[in-house]
Amino acid sequence: MPSVHPKSRPLPPRSRARWTAVAPVAVLALSLSALPAQAAPVDTRATAGPTSAVVSSTAPALDREALRASLDAFHKAGMYGAYSAVRDGSARWNGATGFADVTTERPTRPGFEHRIGSITKTFTSVAVLQQVGAGRVDLDAPIGRYLPDLVPGERGQRVTVRMLLNHTSGIADYVLPAFPGILENPGKVLDENRHRQLAPEELVRLGLAAPPVVERGTYAYSNTNYILAGLLLKRVTGQEPEAYITRNVIRKAGLRHTYFPRSAYIRGPHAKMYESMFGLIDPPRDYSVYDMSWGGTAGAMVSTMSDLNDFYRKLLGGKLLGAAELRAMKTTVPTHEPEPGQEAVMRYGLGIYTLRMPNGGWYWGHDGGVFGAGTWALSTEDGSRQVAIGYNLMKYQRFDEQGRPLPDPVSDALYRYVDGALDRSAAPAASAQRLAPRAPGALPLVDGLIAPDRAHGRSTVAR
Repeated sequence: MPSVHPKSRPLPPRSRARWTAVAPVAVLALSLSALPAQAAPVDTRATAGPTSAVVSSTAPALDREALRASLDAFHKAGMYGAYSAVRDGSARWNGATGFADVTTERPTRPGFEHRIGSITKTFTSVAVLQQVGAGRVDLDAPIGRYLPDLVPGERGQRVTVRMLLNHTSGIADYVLPAFPGILENPGKVLDENRHRQLAPEELVRLGLAAPPVVERGTYAYSNTNYILAGLLLKRVTGQEPEAYITRNVIRKAGLRHTYFPRSAYIRGPHAKMYESMFGLIDPPRDYSVYDMSWGGTAGAMVSTMSDLNDFYRKLLGGKLLGAAELRAMKTTVPTHEPEPGQEAVMRYGLGIYTLRMPNGGWYWGHDGGVFGAGTWALSTEDGSRQVAIGYNLMKYQRFDEQGRPLPDPVSDALYRYVDGALDRSAAPAASAQRLAPRAPGALPLVDGLIAPDRAHGRSTVAR
């Protein structure tokens, strides 16, 4: 095994028992997205997302040498392999680092196809908002109007389409009940379910049956919301949601390597994708072959980093939605309770979020995490400056005897790379040198940095 294998200790038996005893928290670690469950009431006074500063046309060109060095630092910190695409206007840089296969040391390539997890949610939201623009869906109508058989009764009448898309429905996540026993023996459970097919209706039933972790109207990330969004698409269009999204979102955006997989296999060149589950799977195992019906319209898609930049540039540039629908998509709620006197540094819209990075800019995008594969894509509000990165080792973080997170150089390096790639105010090399402060809700915090013994279904991110 190459030297990039994480050397910090896995959860010890005592901490492992505490972790497995608190099922709701683990849902977040297993979820398709890197967003936390830390709840925050919806702020109805200020729902519009922050506006990115306008950058002059004299902004420096992409510093390819600095980007290369920063991406390599991510691998040297312990990530097996990664691939990334960065853009500034018409300037482009594509890079890769590390290993696609840690046994053979086959290198990664910039154009690899990759499971993008919850970035799928942006595509699904675009499709729903297209139906809003066509007058077939009302954002503020109850989901029970469209799916009375699946969401009956009081919940069907109180949960709106908008609440599904911005994660304020109060509906629980289905991931943990879909994989019974995963907390006790994750390797065994993941291996046994490689080719298992799950119908979206069954995923919804699992989510609805699970106890809510927050009150309706409060932000709490749940994949069930976006399985329901897919079934809503099916009801109003008469088409399978994956087929509708392919024809009306993926093809409309001109994407050539983005698709819903039809089997457990990725069809193009790709890396192996390793899952560690915080050291409970040791050594990490490859789950690049996996039936993604459990992700569906919440997180099953495959793409490349260049395609993701194309997609977000066209979306933010108004090429995929009408002006009213794009405004609705960018109307946000806070994802966490900020410190007194401070603003939330991350806000979620309809399948997209806005995040303030350490360089001071606000960026739009999403992240995703499935077994073995992580992805992060961010853009300036006008779509001109962009970065997308995929990587192939998940839940690499480790904990001490008390279940507290140990120092995490891998996530630090990832955050430095993304922050530097987006920073126009200084050379990327200078930006990459600063240690990025951890913002609540930022990607490195959910991809494992959830304390394993938190109760009540809410997680406090480790700072």
